[in-house]
Amino acid sequence: MREDARVSGPMIPTDSAADAERRSALRRMRTVAVSLLLFAAAVYGVTFGSDGAWGYVNAGAEASMVGAMADWFAVTALFKHPLGLPIPHTALIPKRKDDLGKGLEQFVGENFLQEDIIRERILSVGIAQRVAGWLAVPANAQRVVEEVSDLAAIGLSKVRPDHIESLVNDALVPRFREEPVAPLLGGLLDEALADDLHHGLVDLTLNELYDWLIANPETVHEVIGERAPWWAPDSVNTYVINRLHTEMVRWMAEIRSDTNHRARRALDSMLQQLATDLQSNPATQDRAERLKERVLDHPAVNRTAIAMWTALREALVKSLDDPAGAVRKRLLLEVDLLATRLSNDADLRERLDQMAGDLAVFAVDRYGSEVTTVITHTIERWDGKEAARRIELHVGRDLQFIRINGTIVGGLVGVVIHAASIALN
Repeated sequence: MREDARVSGPMIPTDSAADAERRSALRRMRTVAVSLLLFAAAVYGVTFGSDGAWGYVNAGAEASMVGAMADWFAVTALFKHPLGLPIPHTALIPKRKDDLGKGLEQFVGENFLQEDIIRERILSVGIAQRVAGWLAVPANAQRVVEEVSDLAAIGLSKVRPDHIESLVNDALVPRFREEPVAPLLGGLLDEALADDLHHGLVDLTLNELYDWLIANPETVHEVIGERAPWWAPDSVNTYVINRLHTEMVRWMAEIRSDTNHRARRALDSMLQQLATDLQSNPATQDRAERLKERVLDHPAVNRTAIAMWTALREALVKSLDDPAGAVRKRLLLEVDLLATRLSNDADLRERLDQMAGDLAVFAVDRYGSEVTTVITHTIERWDGKEAARRIELHVGRDLQFIRINGTIVGGLVGVVIHAASIALN
């Protein structure tokens, strides 16, 4: 209960080292202003009733005291009641701090957070040119790479296997279940066939199969021999199997070397038909959906996702932690290329500056009112007397010059008035 009362009550800002320095400067200027007032009073007392030249000094000292006291009253009335007397229209800041906060909020919003002002300022800064110059320094580019690498490594280390499991189970798998996979697969296969992307995979498969047939004749003999008739002589079976192996190797070599082989065309036709059926044939689509469900229900899905993520994370973290690793080298190269391009491409710099201006304007349009509202809310939470004290701490030193100037100008005006009085008499 006591904690709630403390939080909801007026907020009293704490002083900093800079505040202590401001308080010392304010105290010095007050001393100067008071000293001038006392000096004027002493001069007035010494020259009281004098004529001639000392009469001018006396008139000036008298006017200096009046000016000093009037300006002291004006400055003091901003922050408190002069001499503690509840004079109307004094202690303005403690009484009207909330109005002051709202006025300051409106002032900032109307004079600083405007699209034209912000955009002009961003464009005049030349952010892209400055970034280019900064990144052109090797030490700065290296620092960027180190910071990015460290942050990336820290971020990767924070993602645990259970996070990946939750992502797969709670986000990816339900989404895959809802999304029909057959049209997607059919479209991808169609595009791959149109761009001949599958030929690379076919060539790889044929090469591997051909090499395997050459290197494993015993395995081929064993597999085919299991299907050989028991009643045939072994010599006949061996001859037939060897012949089949030879023809398989020859046939595989022909398919591999001839890109227009009829077996390849048959495979292309089959894949094209599969792509069409996946997109339009209900039976094929139903089989694809059932296959998808079996795959998603298989326990290996989670294990595979976690294993893939773990391997990827370890590889990335290891490379990021290595100052001479491939990832850091690539990042440094990209940073250097970016700095060079920014330095040489004026159009790119202009586009980036425009983008920075657009981003700043968007941020102000979207969040500017929230930023300025902080001023009002903060001042409203301040205690009135404390708010006056802090404002005086920041501007009070300069306000003391009003008192000093009032003392000096008042004295000069007093001399002029005294001279005019004598001249008129």
